[in-house]
Amino acid sequence: MNLPLNVVDRVLTSVIEIAINIIRGRQPSPGPGQGWSSWESLGGTIVGAPAVSSWQPNRLDVFARGTDNALYHIWWDGSRWSSWENLGGVLTSPPGAVSWGPNRIDVFVRGTDNALYHKWWDGSRWSDWENLGGTLTSGPAASSRRSNQLDVFVRGTNNRLYKKTWNGSRWEDWEDLGGNLNSAPAAVSWGPNRIDVFARGQNNDLIHKWWSGNQWSDWESLGGTLTSAPTVSSRRPNHLDVFVRGAGNRLFKRTWNGSRWDSWESIGGNLTSAPAAVSWGPNRTDVFARGQNNDLIHIYQGR
Repeated sequence: MNLPLNVVDRVLTSVIEIAINIIRGRQPSPGPGQGWSSWESLGGTIVGAPAVSSWQPNRLDVFARGTDNALYHIWWDGSRWSSWENLGGVLTSPPGAVSWGPNRIDVFVRGTDNALYHKWWDGSRWSDWENLGGTLTSGPAASSRRSNQLDVFVRGTNNRLYKKTWNGSRWEDWEDLGGNLNSAPAAVSWGPNRIDVFARGQNNDLIHKWWSGNQWSDWESLGGTLTSAPTVSSRRPNHLDVFVRGAGNRLFKRTWNGSRWDSWESIGGNLTSAPAAVSWGPNRTDVFARGQNNDLIHIYQGR
């Protein structure tokens, strides 16, 4: 066909490389779906799933347990990623994190006595750790319905969901919300009287419970086959994006669009932990997880 020899060489080389990879079982994992970035590595060596919060547009704070079981922190300031920062402590679970206002971050972990511990950034410094008690059988999750309000969720004894609330002046007693959880919970609030909580159920499905402003719903199953705890973010009122690790260690998403649940969507990747997600704007979602090299990996949708 009168093609230059160098073009023929490149085509044949590509065909041979593809054939060899297929024979060796090294087909590339599915890439991100429409509108998603490619995965990037942010380095580090982390144990278990990360946690992420955002206290203003284009700001991200990511937390993870290190190999020495201390809490580590890395952040995006709008133009670049920081180096990793050691915040101490002795963790026995992945952390949970949330922000209820500009320059405020609250982080929660399980300690060596299986109690809930809390550390916060007040805009100028990190607090010491405080012990909030309880008996945790998973890592915690945190959400905020309004400024100076925190709701922390954990799996406790008998695999039940428990909640502890900071009401603006004091920590309330633990509340038993029942259920039969097969993972740590995930939680988010999209309004001052709304909380949505998710977990993996006993059938490895996604289960969901919500606070409507005056009462808790029953648990509902949203299907799927999860291989990790879920995570959830909200881009706008009455909108939820739930992310899980599913078949093939890929990232999957299921969205509540305001009137119904969309079908599951595969976003690809190769995760070795549960994901963590946050949204800092109506068209932006960031997802993090541990990668194949135990590093922190990141993907995002929107601008």
